[in-house]
Amino acid sequence: MPNRIGLLLPPLYLGLAISLSGCPLTLPGGTDPTDNAADRQRYQPALDVRWQWQLKGTINTDYDVELYDIDLFDTSSEQIAALQDAGRRVICYFSAGSYENWRPDAAQFNPESLGHTLDGWADERWLDVRDPSLEPIMKARLDLAAEKGCDGVEPDNVDGYANHTGFNLTGDDQLGFNRFLAREAHARGLAIALKNDLDQIEDLVDDFDFAINEECFAYNECEALTPFIEAGKPVLNVEYDWTLATDPEAREALCDRARQLNFRTLILPLELDDRFRFSC
Repeated sequence: MPNRIGLLLPPLYLGLAISLSGCPLTLPGGTDPTDNAADRQRYQPALDVRWQWQLKGTINTDYDVELYDIDLFDTSSEQIAALQDAGRRVICYFSAGSYENWRPDAAQFNPESLGHTLDGWADERWLDVRDPSLEPIMKARLDLAAEKGCDGVEPDNVDGYANHTGFNLTGDDQLGFNRFLAREAHARGLAIALKNDLDQIEDLVDDFDFAINEECFAYNECEALTPFIEAGKPVLNVEYDWTLATDPEAREALCDRARQLNFRTLILPLELDDRFRFSC
């Protein structure tokens, strides 16, 4: 989940909606999603892609956007197909670098790979990305994304080496894990986003298809993301600042900066539940 603290506003948008529902992790008939990956052209979002990000609540499908980023586990294949039938692409979110105790595969994690709790997220713990037992779990999640029909994935919390995880992770440990995720996603015909991990962008820009960033404007970090733009790959940025949601002048000033950088910036609630949305 996002690692910044935000405030809330009442709902501002209504529209068509689809309900979230859980899905099993097992694949039918023992099929291997990598078998037909070569026959599927991998989705590459355009630099000017319009997008929406919602991980909680009933998905509002009424936005005029090309790309929806939604939860892998809580969204059914039928809901994904409905979005695609309406001309949308679907990116499926899961956390690759943290343990979430409510996920259906939570019992599969090695207890020794669970580290400190994430700041602001009491139900999540950092993972030791050096632990080889994580690989089959992550492969199964990517299999699930392919089986459900996702166009791509957003693995979250892939910058543990720069946080207080409880493990002595190095930058090389993180690069190895992140490249593993990218390689396995591509083997299944899935696009993959690099989530935050700003200090490793120059090393990873060639491995990932686009970037998703939280609050680079708030923390004056946006220049680190320009290698993606220079490579022709979009930067999907979200800001959670209350002022931006309530002050039109501040919002327009931010959007001017986002347009200058060619970023695709949204202003959203931290909970990503569609209670409000402003797009630059």
